[in-house]
Amino acid sequence: MSIRRVMPNVVAEDLAASKAFYSGFLGLEVRMDEPGFLMLCSPSNPTAQLTVVSGASDWDPNTCRTTMAVEVDDIDAVHAQAKAQGVKIVYPITDEPWGVRRFFVEAPDGGVINVNSHIRPNPTDQSDS
Repeated sequence: MSIRRVMPNVVAEDLAASKAFYSGFLGLEVRMDEPGFLMLCSPSNPTAQLTVVSGASDWDPNTCRTTMAVEVDDIDAVHAQAKAQGVKIVYPITDEPWGVRRFFVEAPDGGVINVNSHIRPNPTDQSDS
């Protein structure tokens, strides 16, 4: 499996306070700021990213279920591997309207992991530049 990045997912009640903390204290840059959803990244390492979502938002209620996102090169191969290994899939493989193909698995500790690939170019991806 070829992993492009691992991104923690924080569920927060107050997105404005989270935005101020993660950008002000940690110096992360805001790359996406949508109602109920923030994506922040390191200015010196764009693959170091963090998402913050509000449980009260209807932007994507499924994202609030996950503790992290793992971006892979070949989502279909990883999905087949998960099925072959008997990994518990808790959200089916889905092409989302915002340009990712993803599925969720449950880790042994009960955490839910969003496994995804971009199916359209990611405007925040600067890892190849």
